[in-house]
Amino acid sequence: MRTASQYDEVIEGCKMVFLEKARDYGTSWRVLRLISVADQLFIKARRIRTLQEKQTRKIGDDIRSEFMGIINYSVIGLLQMRLAADTSEELDIPALTSGYDECIQTARQLMHDKNHDYGEAWRDMSQESFADLILVKLKRIRQILANDGVTRVSEGIDSNLLDILNYAAFALILITEGKHTG
Repeated sequence: MRTASQYDEVIEGCKMVFLEKARDYGTSWRVLRLISVADQLFIKARRIRTLQEKQTRKIGDDIRSEFMGIINYSVIGLLQMRLAADTSEELDIPALTSGYDECIQTARQLMHDKNHDYGEAWRDMSQESFADLILVKLKRIRQILANDGVTRVSEGIDSNLLDILNYAAFALILITEGKHTG
């Protein structure tokens, strides 16, 4: 129960930022292709890794805000996959909120199922591992895209995005608990 409420709390913070940015920028992200979403996720994960290694930063965004961005770009990728190509580039806030919630509900159920099977092993992981695993998932997404979206025996792009989203949520939970730096 504790994990579910912690998960909901970190996601709510991400959703708030997502919707505020939508009010500022609209849904300009609708022009992004999946490879561009993967690249944005890569930039954020790579920056986390750099901050971990250098332990200093020169711009405002900290590790916590980068993990939040990873969650929101993962949702963007999932939404792009769900929306028909002919869907308007501009989505209103109610439609955007509904789509965000649907993506999160899918990710939350996956988190719940995996926590059941893995016994919340993520609670003992390092923040460095979360960044590394996100980078691995991004390399997989890039390879799947290079293969025209076809996999033989592996998970698809959506499954990798859901895992990335959940790794970032776990990292945020551990930051909130004070076990990792933010």
